Amino acid sequence: MKLRNNFAAFILTHGRPDKVRTIKALRREGYTGKIFIIIDDEDKTADEYRKRFPGIVHQFCKKEIAGTFDEADNFNERRTIVYARNASFEIAKKLGVRFFLQLDDDYTDFSYKQDEKFNYKTKTKIKYLDDLFEITLRFLEKTKTSSVAWAQGGDFIGGKNGRKNGSFACNDITLKRKCMNTFFCDTEKPFKFVGRINEDVNTYTESARRGKIFFTYTGLAIDQVQTQANSGGMTDIYKLSGTYVKSFYSVIFAPSCVKITTMGPKERRIHHRVSWVNCCPLILPERVKK
Repeated sequence: MKLRNNFAAFILTHGRPDKVRTIKALRREGYTGKIFIIIDDEDKTADEYRKRFPGIVHQFCKKEIAGTFDEADNFNERRTIVYARNASFEIAKKLGVRFFLQLDDDYTDFSYKQDEKFNYKTKTKIKYLDDLFEITLRFLEKTKTSSVAWAQGGDFIGGKNGRKNGSFACNDITLKRKCMNTFFCDTEKPFKFVGRINEDVNTYTESARRGKIFFTYTGLAIDQVQTQANSGGMTDIYKLSGTYVKSFYSVIFAPSCVKITTMGPKERRIHHRVSWVNCCPLILPERVKK
């Protein structure tokens, strides 16, 4: 399957030009398309990025982007990914691509999570990323979906009994209404990420309340370095503010459907919880029409 020419992979990164693992993972697993490194003008390692990745580094003004969306606070702190996420739409237009995929810089693998019968299994590395990217883009293009993502490794804790034990994944559902980490986007369906921290949850819950659709496909997944083990980027912000502050940003944007809770089998930590019944508009069947 031929991957369309008007698509590019964007790697959003800051402060760690020596740790951009994602390019190697993309090429190793069959991606042949365009790759661009997206950095901001407050990155002190910008010259090193340009030296290591000549011709594919694109820089944006963080202060300008900050004025285009609701940060949800008045802190003088911009070391988060939300600015690059929002800048990507205009960058894509300038580069002449309609579709783009937002990626972190620390991916180690892209993998299958289901077999041909849609049963979950341990990861199997992908060899033909071009084909799977194209299939995902066709879904994005032909539906009213604002963005679609692939799952993350932690989404499968609990395995096939996910519905019973609260895990994200379960055998009979391959599309979930969350959307995190990997965002397939279309410049003809623009949207704004909101909130300085926890921007993915803030965006898919706040937007879902307004009728927009975001999905994660659970048959495909990315694997990446554990957040707290990877210095730089968002790691320092999470350590500085803690997970309570991180999760509360989503409560600010969608208090009717997001609350603070705890998660984890033994060492419980603060996290958000979304009530999807309260989050998404429900379509009533014609039989109840008066």
